[in-house]
Amino acid sequence: MSNPVLVCALRRIDAFKGLADALKRLTQCGEKLSKNGSLLQTVMALTPEVTFRQAVLLFTETDFVTELMAMFLSYCLRERLVSLCFSHLEGQSQRCHAESLFTYLQTGAQILCTVLLIKPGAWSHSLAKILRKLDLEKFRVVGMKHINLQPDIALGLLSSEVKQDPAAFEAHCSYLTSGTALVLCLQRPNAVKKLIDLLGPEDPKLAQAQDPFLWRAQCGINAVQNAFYGSKSYQIAVRDMKLFFPEGLCCAECQTLEEEEV
Repeated sequence: MSNPVLVCALRRIDAFKGLADALKRLTQCGEKLSKNGSLLQTVMALTPEVTFRQAVLLFTETDFVTELMAMFLSYCLRERLVSLCFSHLEGQSQRCHAESLFTYLQTGAQILCTVLLIKPGAWSHSLAKILRKLDLEKFRVVGMKHINLQPDIALGLLSSEVKQDPAAFEAHCSYLTSGTALVLCLQRPNAVKKLIDLLGPEDPKLAQAQDPFLWRAQCGINAVQNAFYGSKSYQIAVRDMKLFFPEGLCCAECQTLEEEEV
């Protein structure tokens, strides 16, 4: 209790995993550099609920630098307009009041987008059933197109494990480029994780053993012809949206997607 601590409120895409990974690397680096046993001790909130309770306890509305104010400060400092920056700081703070972190935390799950690619052969036989499943799970289709995958595009969809196995790599690439695939951009709260959970393991046999209602268990044939590709993280979903839908989507852009673009 005799020493002060530094408390930070941080915000980014996939914040909990990103911060945990960063702290792990920081701790490992500190262990290598420390000569006197004095290591940086860190504690982080592990859930949004705990984050909100701790933020309410430790911060007030005026403690936060909002997105708009941060951009304003950055611009002024970059342009050497420091006096202008601070002369307008109070008024800018009032205009940004609605951007507070407390309001952001209380808004609940945000509407996100993800990408589902239905592989050659699977969509032509099961499209009606797949669309029905998407509707039941509250997904909104905001982008759709047929596409013949080029080898370089197919390569980007493969996991690192598949790329390390020459036989599996060749089989996956041959299958993905063997016919027309159907690409869907889907939107709903927590879209990325929800879709991955519904698809199940990439091997349909493992999916069948885990839950026969998983989509790959019902539509997949084997580990190569497993019917579906889904974006595995929000960052990959953003990449996939740019790749497959460069012309845009038939929906208003999500706030989080705009932040990722910045």
